[in-house]
Amino acid sequence: MELPMARSNPHVHVYSRIVCSKIHGVGVRAICKIKKGAPIFEGDKSRLVWIEAKKVQRLPKELRRLYEDFGIKKGRKYGCPRSFNALTPAWYLNHSKHPNVRCDSNYDFYALRNIKAGEELTVDYSTYSE
Repeated sequence: MELPMARSNPHVHVYSRIVCSKIHGVGVRAICKIKKGAPIFEGDKSRLVWIEAKKVQRLPKELRRLYEDFGIKKGRKYGCPRSFNALTPAWYLNHSKHPNVRCDSNYDFYALRNIKAGEELTVDYSTYSE
């Protein structure tokens, strides 16, 4: 039975999923074709919280690694989700100098080109994090 395409269905505008990555551990793969310019994680409007780097440096090693692995580094702060238990697929994009996804100043992600189903999604971290 096919589900109706009502806006309320959880699968509407979902283009990717978390997978084992050939690039680095865990990554994000397209589950369908994604057109150039399409918003990749539509509906993910989680707000970032900004934590002082000096506070992060005082944390135990494994907690520090959460900030280092997933945080957006800007100056003396890390931008991260309100809880690391709430990591969405966007936090699992792997880095590439030749990405197929871009990040804008609002930390929204868009397809840089047409992306084929099965292709790993990548972004250039240096465009939004130090």
